[in-house]
Amino acid sequence: MTSSAESSVRSFDIRGMTCAACSARLERVLKKTPGILDARVNLALERADVAVEPAVTPETIAAAVDRAGFSATLRSDDPVVARAEREAREAEATAARRRTGRLLAVSALLTAPFIVAMIAMMAGFGHILPAYLQLVLATAVQVLAGRRFYRGAWNALRGGGANMDVLVSLGTTAAWGFSVYQMATVHHMVEEHLYFEASAVVLTLVLLGKFLEERAKASTTRAVRSLMALRPETATQLAEDGSYQTVPVTRLLPGDRVLVRPGERVPVDGVILTGESHFDEAVITGESLPVLRAVGGPVVTGAVNGEGAVTVEVGAVGEDSTLGRITRLVENAQSGKAPVQRLVDRVSAIFVPVVVAVAVLAFALWLAFGGGLEQALAAAVAVLVIACPCALGLATPTALVAGTGAAARAGILIKDIEVLERAAHVGTVVFDKTGTLTAGRPELQALVASDGVDPARLLALAAGAQTGSEHPLARATLDRATRDGVAPLAAEDVRAVPGKGLSARVDGETVLIGTAALLDEHGIDHADLDKAGLGRLGPEMTLAYVTAGDRAIGLFGYADALRPEAPAAVAELGRRGIRTLLLTGDRPAAARAIAGAAGLDDWRADVLPEGKAAEVEALRAAGRRLAMVGDGVNDAPALAAADVGVAMGSGTDVAMETAGITLMRPDPRLVGAALDIAAATSRKIRQNLFWAFVYNVIGIPLAAFGLLTPALAGAAMAMSSVSVVTNAGLLTRWAPKLPPVAMPKD
Repeated sequence: MTSSAESSVRSFDIRGMTCAACSARLERVLKKTPGILDARVNLALERADVAVEPAVTPETIAAAVDRAGFSATLRSDDPVVARAEREAREAEATAARRRTGRLLAVSALLTAPFIVAMIAMMAGFGHILPAYLQLVLATAVQVLAGRRFYRGAWNALRGGGANMDVLVSLGTTAAWGFSVYQMATVHHMVEEHLYFEASAVVLTLVLLGKFLEERAKASTTRAVRSLMALRPETATQLAEDGSYQTVPVTRLLPGDRVLVRPGERVPVDGVILTGESHFDEAVITGESLPVLRAVGGPVVTGAVNGEGAVTVEVGAVGEDSTLGRITRLVENAQSGKAPVQRLVDRVSAIFVPVVVAVAVLAFALWLAFGGGLEQALAAAVAVLVIACPCALGLATPTALVAGTGAAARAGILIKDIEVLERAAHVGTVVFDKTGTLTAGRPELQALVASDGVDPARLLALAAGAQTGSEHPLARATLDRATRDGVAPLAAEDVRAVPGKGLSARVDGETVLIGTAALLDEHGIDHADLDKAGLGRLGPEMTLAYVTAGDRAIGLFGYADALRPEAPAAVAELGRRGIRTLLLTGDRPAAARAIAGAAGLDDWRADVLPEGKAAEVEALRAAGRRLAMVGDGVNDAPALAAADVGVAMGSGTDVAMETAGITLMRPDPRLVGAALDIAAATSRKIRQNLFWAFVYNVIGIPLAAFGLLTPALAGAAMAMSSVSVVTNAGLLTRWAPKLPPVAMPKD
């Protein structure tokens, strides 16, 4: 769900939903409310995201939710308040589970005599409980355990709909009421005509199912809770006079300095000013080994400092930090709705009325064909009980929450459900080169100067033109100048030429640095330089020409090491039957060398940034489902054009904002892992929907034909929800199986 300048999205916590019919009805009510442009309700997270016009107030939305039979509380945008609200929700949910557990224990204790008596009779001994004892036990269960279902049914009917609570209330009340009627009218062997055990057992089993469901739902949402818990609330701020004081993290601003002691969590994103230490960043990147960070190195919120105290300059805080962005991405993905869920919502919208009609029809037909009142009532009650649509509503969101949470713990962020579904069907993976398959830290290894050109002046001109640039090749040039003791010359009028290089005015001369195509555009001949230099540069090197005035004066050769994980990553994709392709703006010789070393199936070279998106579109037009993996600004159009854009977390913010999947550490093996968890989550969703539908498709006819007692129907209904949530919960154990990295040969 997105918002425009004319709208905004507000999130609410919803109380009172019990099944898919509830969430579907609330969504319909919200969408019909004036001023609400769109609404998305998530049953598993008990959350509603509402896109509204500026004039719509939270009170208006809360009133609409109340009319539907539920209650809504606006989620705060303030990080401190939001954290307090989240902790309050978790405490409330824990308390609710404990209340349900206590109520279940009491209900089970009251129902136990019925179970014992039934087992004893089936074993050939024992007797039916006395009628008045049955009445007392069943009434206690009906009042204590049934109260929550009556309350939910009333709220649903008051809101103009029907839900699971309506079915449970109708079924158990009918069984209990009919038994009371039998006690008043039948005076001989009345115990044989009572259905008290059905009402008591059904309520207890349904309550058991809700208890297990609540516990399972809590475990599937553990990922976001654990991410939230990583944010320190306070930090040790360093003042100008050198003193320290403990302040709330929310008071820190970019440029402030904080002290992070050994064993503490880093409270902000920033850069180390003094000191060095190892940092455990597993909660952010999924990397198990601590990473050494020294002066100038980045640190991220939530990482645990190891052995050394460091002073950090604040870069980003709270929601703007890496951890804040991760949490927001995970929450947005978990609150999404799969396309198949829309079908479930349409089914749920008419499900309860249809079930009630089937129950009435079964009752009427049993009476019409001589089945008797008792048999007719038993069939109707069984239909009402077994058809509760809890499992349908939980099938998709629980799998989605569990899958995206497990992925986040492994350092894989999935933006939304649509991306996840597309990722499950990817057949081609397209890689960018620099920073993706290579380390992104090229070195200027070869420098060829034209005849009569001083190599030191050549380097000074190039370094001056590239001072201030964030491009990896520019940094490599400046590093070489520093190592060689060459001072960059002052530059002005620096202009970037996307995909080709840059131009600048250095020491009174117009200087170009870039590709052969850039020189060709300016009519500068470089044939002599090619003859002198190309033979001295390795085929794997990236080339950059340097000109002064209208003359080519030098050729630089940069080498960027292949990431050690790249061959293993590509080989693993090949074993899955996925085709791999390199797409780079580099020259053909360098592209061929990198593609060969990594084991890629194919490569394309000399592709400009705008050409990358066109290449991706062409591959898609040929019928390929593809993922594009990149890390730079120039990769953003291709990432957006692909079915699935995958950004390396070490890359630019633009790439990460554009991509549907972000890998929080620069390990290309995580590409295969991302596709794996996407496929696993999609499988769980299909499995859950299959079992949810199967329970109803098989169970309702069996109940209508009298082949299921109300008690067995209650057990089947409870187990349907439990099995769906438990099946989804298995995803929380998922961990990426990364192929081993081949050790370099001596």
